[in-house]
Parts: sequence; structure tokens; C-alpha cells
Amino acid sequence: MAAHLSYGRVNLNILREVARKDLREFLDKCAGSKAIVWDEYLTGPFGLIAQYSLLKEHEVEKMFTLKSGRVPPADVKNIIFFVRPRLELMDIIAENVFRSVFVSRFQAPQFLTIFSPSFLLQECYLENDQTSLYHTAKGLINLQALYGTIPQIYGKGECARHVANMMLRMKREFAGSQNQILPVFDTLLLLDRNVDLLTPLATQLTYEGLIDEIYGITNGYVKLPPEKFAQKKQGEASKDLPTEPKKLQLNSAEELYAEIRDKNFNAVGAALSKKAKIISAAFEGRHNAKTVGEIKQFVSQLPHMQAARSSLANHTSIAELIKDITTSEAFFDNLTVEQEFMTGVETDKVNPYIEDCIAQKDPLIKILRLVCMQSVCNNGLKQKVFDYYKREILQTYGYEHILTLNNLEKASLLKPQTSSRNNYPTIRKTLKLWLEDANEQNPNDISYVYSGYAPLSVRLTQVLARPGWRSIEEVLKMLPGPHFEERQQLPAGLHKKRQQGENRTTLVFFLGGVTYAEIAALRFLSQMEDSGMEYIIATTKLLNGTTWIKSLMDRPESQIS
Repeated sequence: MAAHLSYGRVNLNILREVARKDLREFLDKCAGSKAIVWDEYLTGPFGLIAQYSLLKEHEVEKMFTLKSGRVPPADVKNIIFFVRPRLELMDIIAENVFRSVFVSRFQAPQFLTIFSPSFLLQECYLENDQTSLYHTAKGLINLQALYGTIPQIYGKGECARHVANMMLRMKREFAGSQNQILPVFDTLLLLDRNVDLLTPLATQLTYEGLIDEIYGITNGYVKLPPEKFAQKKQGEASKDLPTEPKKLQLNSAEELYAEIRDKNFNAVGAALSKKAKIISAAFEGRHNAKTVGEIKQFVSQLPHMQAARSSLANHTSIAELIKDITTSEAFFDNLTVEQEFMTGVETDKVNPYIEDCIAQKDPLIKILRLVCMQSVCNNGLKQKVFDYYKREILQTYGYEHILTLNNLEKASLLKPQTSSRNNYPTIRKTLKLWLEDANEQNPNDISYVYSGYAPLSVRLTQVLARPGWRSIEEVLKMLPGPHFEERQQLPAGLHKKRQQGENRTTLVFFLGGVTYAEIAALRFLSQMEDSGMEYIIATTKLLNGTTWIKSLMDRPESQIS
């Protein structure tokens, strides 16, 4: 299932196996039959480490989804709740535990609640709750127990500084139990999401990024409209075609997906066409098979060839779905405004396109993404522009959204200008964040992932490797939060002797989330011949502009979301 995790220089399958081991050990501590009640948002993540067959081996007889009302009766000794630490979920759990104990005091099963920590943007930036930062630091300690101590640590941002401090303190407290593992990672880079607020707001233009923007990728799966995937037989009525969304798994175990996932979408068509010719030629090879040995060899290759043809059909259908959207006038107009903001065109006045979108009552999240992008690119909006947007949004979409606007302001995404100085043009120019005529087909720079815009977060990562952050000291001071460097002492005898031409390995940890386009840009840097660096990406969340804005929108507490 996860063989692709074992590929490459860092065997990431170790993490999965450790998580499976921990889950098995926990289940075995609850002796006897079990029922698991899942917070529905956790079934996907847990599904990445354990299938139902594993749970069944450890006496899990039933599973339910946690919903308002009572959990269905289960004749088991233990009922285990796997949930996020959310107040509204606690009320449902309390109701179930109280009812069971009250109704059958002497035969009630044992209840156990497991909280799954989550890094929520609103926790750190809106509520000033650092619990999730502690879990991140603890996770990094556990990671180093498996892959060795990381000697060099760099970071940028307030949350990054807190995580580094907590991690180093934990390391000192357990100094006597240092592992004797040769370090896999040379460097750890901790990056706050709020150091680069612009990148997630922009529309991703890689194949994988657009799938996420348009349909959403959840735990490695995407749900797509079924029409493009239905194989309609002759004479079959359209009403007999499937109506359920087509669910596809997306990961690098699929050869074609691994090949095209990070390409700019404008380069995907040519890649699919080339693959189609290769597969067609492979099937034609059956006519050249004359001897028994040749026929046997062709038959042995047939399952792989059929899987490749099925994969090609799926991704051709996905590409057609995406193309229908990316060639629309609405998509082009939206992208044009985004690129104008990123290049500093008229960011200091009310934008006519945003005005029109509000007048037509386009989706609120679309409006908020654009307004926030304008604010970020202008270091805040002029007071009269800020007040105008705020008034128009509240009058058009409802005054209940005033709390959402307040949250966006707290997160520094949407704010009035407090200084006449706008640092973004200086940052853009110094770090070369915008390249005219970016090469989308055969890229030579990370800017291809946004067709011209180079993600600030990835550019910082690139500069750190060469020539180093000292060369951009003034720019770093313009970005939010401190930047720092720490070193961890390695146990004696564990200093790595590097072979000639051997790449260094950097773990880039995004605190607050990362986009698929940023991941594609980091993979691109790893593949550059002269980079001398391999990047492994860790994050607290995968996000895009829509999911990011949604996470900061105010919701009534009664909703489970």
C-alpha cells in the first residue's frame, strides 16, 4: 500500500510502521472486545496507517462515526473514541457516556477517549494557544529518535522560534538517552506560514495543485464528477450512468501521476500524449512476439501495461475536466488580477474586478482571497479602501461575516495600512519573486509553479542553501518574526563523512500548512543538477487558498466542522 514511501534517500515508511506499532500496542492495552467511535475527520488520516483488517486483528468488532445523538448499542467490553479536542465533540461524548452509565450501571462498557492533536491556524494566530506547537516540537523529537539528531537548525517566524526552543529544551531534558543513529538529515528549516502569506492565496498552476484547487485532495484521495469516467456502452441510457463521484487515490506509487503531478498544467497535455504513444507502441509489440519465450514475456508485462493504460485514461479525463475550467473567461480574469497584484499593479486602490465580483455575488471565499492578496501585496490597504471592501462585503453577504473579517485582520491577511512604506516591491525584486515569461514546458526556475511567481517560502529555502541567509539579511528583517540559527551537538562518532558528489538533505517544516505548488517547487530544487541538496517536506497541514480562508472563517460552535 505504501511501498512508494520506501523509495529515495529517506525511508519514510519507517514513520508509518512506528505509527502502526503504537496503534497496535494501544489497542492491546484495552483487553477484550472493542468498538471504535470515530470523529469523521480522523478516519482519513488513520486510514493512511491502518486498514480495518489490522483493527480486526486486535479485537475491534464494530466502528461508528461520532454524530449528535446516541452511538448505536454495541455488545463490547471497551468503547474507544478517537476525536479532535473540540468542545462540541466533548458534549456528544459526555452525553453517550452518561446515558450508558445511567441506563446500565453494572454492565456499562469501559469508555476511553483519545485526542488527536491538530495544528489549527486559529489556535496560534487567533487564540494565542501554543499547544499545537508543543505537539510539533514533540513530533520533531520523535523524528530524530528514528532518523538521528539534526545538527543544523534554521528558522523564520515566531512559531518557528517557539518550536525550536521547546524542541531544544526537550532534547536537553533527555540528554542521557541520546540515540546512536547516524543522522539522515543535515539541516532542519522551520518556516512560519505567516512569513509568506501571499503564496497560499495565489491559484496553484501545477497539475496536482489545480486538482486540489478545483476538487480538493483529502488524505491522498480526490472525488471527481463521474461523467468523464463512465464507460457508456452502446444503447445504454444516460440515466443508467453512475451518479456517485469517482474516487481516485493520488500518490507517487502511480508511475504516471509521479511523472506529471508537479508539472505546470500547460505542460501536462504533451506529457499525456507522449505517454499514450509509448503505451500504444507497447501493446503493438504483441504482433512482434513470435517465439514462445517472446509471447511469455509479453504476457508477463500485460498487467503492468493494462494498469498504465487505465492510469492514462483516468488522468486524461482529469486533465479534460481541469481544462474546461482553466480555459474559461472567469478563470482567466481571476488569474489576471492575481498576477497584477503580485507584480504591484494598482494595489493601492479599489479593484474594479473585485467590485464586479461582489456586485454579482460571487462566492465569498473568492472575494476574500483576492482582497487578502491585495492587502498582502500592499502591506495593508489604505483606510478608505479597507473600509469600502469591508462595507461592501458585509452589505452583500451579511453582517454575520464581521467576525470572519476580524479573524482575517488578526491573522494579518486583511488589514488597514499603518505605514506608508510598502516592503513587498523590495522583497519581490531582491528575491526575484516574479519572472516574466516563465518557462512552463521546460522550467529552469521554481516560478513555473505559478506561471511567473516564485513562492517566497521556497525562495527563502533556496537562498539558505546557497549563498546563505546572510546575503539577504535586510529582506529577512522586513518579513514577520525573528530568524535564527541553532546547532545540536552530535554524539561522538556520528559525524557524517560525506562522499564526493553526495547531496545534503534538508527537512523543511512548514508550520501552519503548505500548498502542493510549494511542494512541487521544492521537488524541482531537489532535481536540479547543481543544487547539491535534497528536500524532504513536513507540515502541519496541506492547504490551498480556499481551505486556508475557510479555516479562519467564524462558525457557530454548534456546528461540527
